[in-house]
Amino acid sequence: MTLFIDMDEVIADTYRAHISLYNKEFGENLSVEDCRGGEVWQSVPENRRSHIHGHCHEEGFFRALPPIEGSKEVIRELTKVYDVFIASAAMQFPNSLIEKHYWLDEHFPFIDWKRRILCGDKHILRGDILIDDRKYNLENFTGRSIMFSSPHNVNTNGFERVNSWQDVRQILL
Repeated sequence: MTLFIDMDEVIADTYRAHISLYNKEFGENLSVEDCRGGEVWQSVPENRRSHIHGHCHEEGFFRALPPIEGSKEVIRELTKVYDVFIASAAMQFPNSLIEKHYWLDEHFPFIDWKRRILCGDKHILRGDILIDDRKYNLENFTGRSIMFSSPHNVNTNGFERVNSWQDVRQILL
């Protein structure tokens, strides 16, 4: 079976990275709880929103992201059972293409470069399972759609949901 796994907010923690950078830039104490139910940029004053959007254009942003807890171990196990591909939208932010490639080399060296799909739109994916945090990617997938919980999607319903990589292990292994 073919299993596609998204990067941002599924194996790479962009949400908390945005909050951390924002707090450093403005000397604030914004928390995940302050942003829960929406995007980080929606939780800051309007005149600071462009700073949040700008993070993704900064060199090194994607390269420095911390992995989501448990992702390395569980994905290594999944590769023994499934035909695993990492599928990430990487064309919107030019730096992200190469940085995501190097990030995967560092954190997921067991995922060969031939199993990395860095694309513009995931509607092209055809397989059995997609784990993603975005409704628009899951609703167009023809296989089994699994929503990986992230602070921004806590109010999104209509999909099978996992809250951690331990949940993924439980339902797929």
